[in-house]
Amino acid sequence: MTQSTNRGETDLAVLLRTMSPEAQPGDWFFGTIDPATSVRAAATVRESEGLSVLVDRDEAERLGIDTTHVYRWITLRVHSSLDAVGLTAAVSAQLTDHGISCNVIAGAHHDHLLVPASRLNDALAALRQLSER
Repeated sequence: MTQSTNRGETDLAVLLRTMSPEAQPGDWFFGTIDPATSVRAAATVRESEGLSVLVDRDEAERLGIDTTHVYRWITLRVHSSLDAVGLTAAVSAQLTDHGISCNVIAGAHHDHLLVPASRLNDALAALRQLSER
């Protein structure tokens, strides 16, 4: 396994100007499963209630996860540093101003947003508007 040091961007103005939001394909679902369950998840978080998972439709149906609430995945293509301050807050505030809920997952290189599928285009437009300020 190759280890990587995160040397991404920390300047908030640069982050916002160059975030380049990009929709990823597919529908995504959140659920909680027993940690011993075998799962093909895009992301996991261990919580006291169980293993929270982000899975695609096939995996959600296999695991019996509720598919009522459908999310779409947006990746902010800018390589943000884990030490950057304000990106999540700015993105959150912008989406809040447009009445769009959002769940954020931070990776070592990029931030990822899960928004209601029905609001994907609105979210992309709002994020592009934020970039242009």
